Amino acid sequence: MSPKHPANLRPDPELQSARRQGSTFLLLTFLFSVFVNILMLTGPLFMLQVYDRVLASRAVETLTALFLLVALLYGLMATLDYARGRIIARFGAKFQSDLDERVFDATLRHALYPQARATPARSLRDLETIQALCASPVFLAMMDLPWTPVFLAAIFIFHPLLGWLAVGGGVLLIVIAVVNQILTHQKVAEAQVASARANAFSESARQAVEVVRSQGMQRDVTDRWLLQRSQALSQSISASDWTGSFSALTKSLRLFLQSAMLALGAWLVLQNEMTAGAMIAGSILLGRALAPVEQIVGQWAMVERARMAWKGLNQFLARTPREPSRTKLPVPAARLVAKNLTVIPPGTKTPTLRGASLVLEPGKALGVIGKSGSGKTTLAKALLGLWAPAAGEVRLGGATLSQYDPDDLGRHIGYLPQQVTLFNGTVAENIARMSLSPDDEAVVAAAKKANAHELILSLEKGYDTFLEGNESQLSGGQKQRIALARALYGDPVVLILDEPNSALDADGTDALNAAIRNLKAEGKAAIIMTHRPQAISECDDLAVVERGQIVKFGPRDDVLSAMVQNAGVIKRQLKKVGE
Repeated sequence: MSPKHPANLRPDPELQSARRQGSTFLLLTFLFSVFVNILMLTGPLFMLQVYDRVLASRAVETLTALFLLVALLYGLMATLDYARGRIIARFGAKFQSDLDERVFDATLRHALYPQARATPARSLRDLETIQALCASPVFLAMMDLPWTPVFLAAIFIFHPLLGWLAVGGGVLLIVIAVVNQILTHQKVAEAQVASARANAFSESARQAVEVVRSQGMQRDVTDRWLLQRSQALSQSISASDWTGSFSALTKSLRLFLQSAMLALGAWLVLQNEMTAGAMIAGSILLGRALAPVEQIVGQWAMVERARMAWKGLNQFLARTPREPSRTKLPVPAARLVAKNLTVIPPGTKTPTLRGASLVLEPGKALGVIGKSGSGKTTLAKALLGLWAPAAGEVRLGGATLSQYDPDDLGRHIGYLPQQVTLFNGTVAENIARMSLSPDDEAVVAAAKKANAHELILSLEKGYDTFLEGNESQLSGGQKQRIALARALYGDPVVLILDEPNSALDADGTDALNAAIRNLKAEGKAAIIMTHRPQAISECDDLAVVERGQIVKFGPRDDVLSAMVQNAGVIKRQLKKVGE
């Protein structure tokens, strides 16, 4: 079933758990921030003592003692500041590490739904965006922000007028920050969407490069990408201009306030209402109080991106809860039963498979034939457990598919899709389904069952040949043979093949038929979705799919005689293939 999109989603438990587990890091960082900000008072107090005591008494010893004390305190402050930076960076890393598996698992499951395939990649980037904020100086500035009122209040000790000037400046900076958030939020969001759209288009063009080049589309595709890229850049520049203007305004205002503080302090000194040391100390305290505000406003785009990433990640994970734990079942018998199966593809409302029923017994092969768009692939995805049925059920070895853990079910049912996908890794790793510790004997055994062993040995490095995913130099037939070996890896009890000989030559077809014969001889079963007579030569039964319904099911020759006009020709072809 497709993911639901309720208006109000409960926060994902694992996301909240990761945040709670990081509370120790945040608490420790906050404690370090307390000491760092206390030590930051060293500068103003030093200036106060120098102007009011040292210069008046001309005591070099006092100056030396104060200087050594300040050097010691600033060294301690630097150590604590460095430590809290390392702590908060590790908090970000732990947060990402705790959620990496959860998010990646959700992306794989979410990618089954065509209407939402752009979301997973964005969610992975969202996680990285949050981690980047935690590792940035702006996060520490947010830790320092609560001390701004403390420093402003300290200025009142020197003189109330200086305190009110500092408060007025602080309020003005906060107002600027709020206006900044209101005006730039939408612009930052639009820039992100435009950039993601341009990146998605470039990726689709890269994947279809052969079509682009062979059909003379490169210039038009490039122009379209440049147009989208230009729009994204324009919106990004617009958002940057707004945030930059607020950053410049904040910085200029802070410097002006410090100068105003000095001017007001000088006037108060002339009126004998405060000392020169208090004037300098007040100016330093004001700069320190407003520094976090300035830094946050200057990096507001990062803060906004992280806020949007948090919201998007929470919604994504809430829509895609974890698979429930299931009791591990024993290896099932090779008996697959579909009963009154109705399937509605994700993102649609119309079923493409209705009331389908079939039985696959051990030691048998079933061919599913029908025109393109008749529902064969939908049936395959339902039998694999990829798409949950809207009605009816599928049972393997007596248990419904939902009772199996997805990884266990994948080991029991081998699958060769119509469009083969290989991964970056060696041939052996691809056959072993990208296991970190592949079983070499099982890899070679699967390759031999697929009659791909000699083919693999003919490669430059044999099983250790590194494949660049689907961009490797292997032919379509070679890829399909390797994918068939992957489907056979681990001795699955049922094998489902979707147009398995679409890219195979005569030798490849013979190898495929031999693999199916061997599978049947071992008491296992196979289902072949096809419209080619050669692919059903080893089939014992046939199911004919028309307009989403199985209109005929039974022994192969009987079904051919009843449903296919050129049944005699096909039977003769099958006899030749069998010979």
